[in-house]
Amino acid sequence: MSFKSLGLSEPLLKAIQKKGYETPSPIQAKAIPPVLEGKDVLASAQTGTGKTAGFTLPLLHLLSDNTAQRHRPIRALILTPTRELAAQVFANVKEYSEFLNIRSTVIFGGVNQKPQVNKLSQGVDVLVATPGRLIDLENQGVLSLNKVDIFVLDEADRMLDMGFLRDIERVMKLMPAKRQNLMFSATFSKDIKKLAYSILNNPVQVEATPENTAVEVIEQKVYRVAKGKKTGLIIKLISDGNWKQVLVFNRTKHGANKLCKKMISAGITAAAIHGNKSQGARTKALAGFKNGSVRVLVATDIAARGLDIPLLPHVINFELPNISEDYVHRIGRTGRAGASGEAISLVSADETTYLRDIEKLIDMKIEVEILEGFEPDPNASTQPIKPGQNRNQGRRRNSNNSNSGKSKGSNSDRNKNRNRNRNRNNDSKR
Repeated sequence: MSFKSLGLSEPLLKAIQKKGYETPSPIQAKAIPPVLEGKDVLASAQTGTGKTAGFTLPLLHLLSDNTAQRHRPIRALILTPTRELAAQVFANVKEYSEFLNIRSTVIFGGVNQKPQVNKLSQGVDVLVATPGRLIDLENQGVLSLNKVDIFVLDEADRMLDMGFLRDIERVMKLMPAKRQNLMFSATFSKDIKKLAYSILNNPVQVEATPENTAVEVIEQKVYRVAKGKKTGLIIKLISDGNWKQVLVFNRTKHGANKLCKKMISAGITAAAIHGNKSQGARTKALAGFKNGSVRVLVATDIAARGLDIPLLPHVINFELPNISEDYVHRIGRTGRAGASGEAISLVSADETTYLRDIEKLIDMKIEVEILEGFEPDPNASTQPIKPGQNRNQGRRRNSNNSNSGKSKGSNSDRNKNRNRNRNRNNDSKR
């Protein structure tokens, strides 16, 4: 099968050829035809399988079929959960539309809105946006979505994880009821499918690979290790292996910063990327990682969906995610476009439940290894630590009965909601 056989226009085929693509990936082959037919599509594909092109190519074909209007109202909206993903999708739109009379731009928070407003004032056909900045500029009267013909919801599961449901519902009300809707994601939970069927009309469901399975070309391994020995182990692995490009995932922003400093102290160039970092700092860190001046990029899950790093050889889970699906997204940063990759997880006793849930999700047992000098603590508790709480905090809270007037459940719920709202605000609002 070729891209030409899918029915794409000559200008798009020219852009595809310039990019060096020869044949469509499975998700592209399955998704492009129904999108070109004007149907709503619900698509599931693993990270790194080319799903962005699966919706941008047919979207651009459909828009180019209509003569561009002089005023150029926004005719296609692509909504993404993070700044990095928005920037990546926009870059793809720009590349694919090089030989088309199509204008596009991207808007997201964390940067001055003035250049974005100036670009919008000139008229754009395709808008890529994060929810917070989109709603903010719409409230200011800077943009209108009342002419949108095609709506794309990208990484919908991450949208819900970050608490964007209300924002999505608000955006829906700003667009015409009659439009084409596309939903693309690497995973689909029951909540996502419920959202999908509230948005999509008689959708064609396409799936390139079984839901929530890890990319086959990725070699996965677990190192069982005492919690306090993780930093020493990760430094040993990177140093002994002389690894030049390693993406490390940490559950918390504070933990990412702390690990980054330890790496630098050990003579390993490193940078952290997470929601509390300014957009300038995040862009600089990612650029350094891509050009090789930074060997290790330490990230929180906020970065799991938006990083597009060709031929990334190593991903390390310094801490396992408490949401099993996030493991799939994390390791999906390596093994992209058919290349091989290695995903290593450092697992302490309190992450035993997380590991068991992940293995159940991906339907496989991950190889386990123990290195001499970094053995797991046989006396450590296997009770999982709640998100936002470390073991010492738990002990202090349990021993300080004088502050136990409020229930642990209510505190946990408040912390969870506070963290979710903070993640959302940091990543897409000013």
